[in-house]
Amino acid sequence: MSGTGKFALVTGAGSGIGRAAALGLQAAGYSVALAGRRAAGLEATAASANPHGGQMLAIPTDVGKPESVDALFATIKDAFGRLDLLFNNAGIGAPGVPMEDLSYEQWSAVVAVNLTGAFLCAQHAMRMMKAQQPRGGRIINNGSLSAHAPRPNSAPYTATKHAITGLTKSIALDGRGFDIACGQIDIGNAGTEMTVRMAAGVPQANGTTMPEPTMDVRHVADTIVYMASLPLDANVLFLTVMATKMPFVGRG
Repeated sequence: MSGTGKFALVTGAGSGIGRAAALGLQAAGYSVALAGRRAAGLEATAASANPHGGQMLAIPTDVGKPESVDALFATIKDAFGRLDLLFNNAGIGAPGVPMEDLSYEQWSAVVAVNLTGAFLCAQHAMRMMKAQQPRGGRIINNGSLSAHAPRPNSAPYTATKHAITGLTKSIALDGRGFDIACGQIDIGNAGTEMTVRMAAGVPQANGTTMPEPTMDVRHVADTIVYMASLPLDANVLFLTVMATKMPFVGRG
């Protein structure tokens, strides 16, 4: 791998938003480390790379396990030598059942990936960004509209996404003196494998089930590329990109 240019890490890069963001960054010239639990998905993302863009490096990783994140960043340091951008995107949900019916294991699994995984990756990224020359870099956390308002029966996912907002603010503050910028993107109904079911209808707060509109996931990728393009003395702290007609603003 070349030691020049800009280098990014995208977690959850084997599908959906992570894949779209990784491909957008790669087309913009970043060399991108692709992290995720399924090697086949990461390889499929790498195979879709723009031939005129940066390089792709697939690194199977479980971000909820400290030893796996240790190995991820050791590989990045050996291959890239530095890290300019981390997109903390990996996330999972729990079954959509009443909160009292969730098991401890189901709760813990969501916390491990969505919150602890983001913390571990940010921690390693900040160490690298403080030590490298030129110093600094950018961290973008994937929040979700659930950082603002829950869907029915989504306590683990919603709680972790609210927590991501606190993590974003803390990184932005603690990284300020080291040229590390941190922002959060909250995404609503991007068209991915996860949102296909919305066409058939999803539960609403009033107890009904109704279809919801989605937007092309490339708009999310374009937004990530924009946030990444800013100089380190400018930062998008919070940004929402959503399907215009989804039932988020207002009362249903």
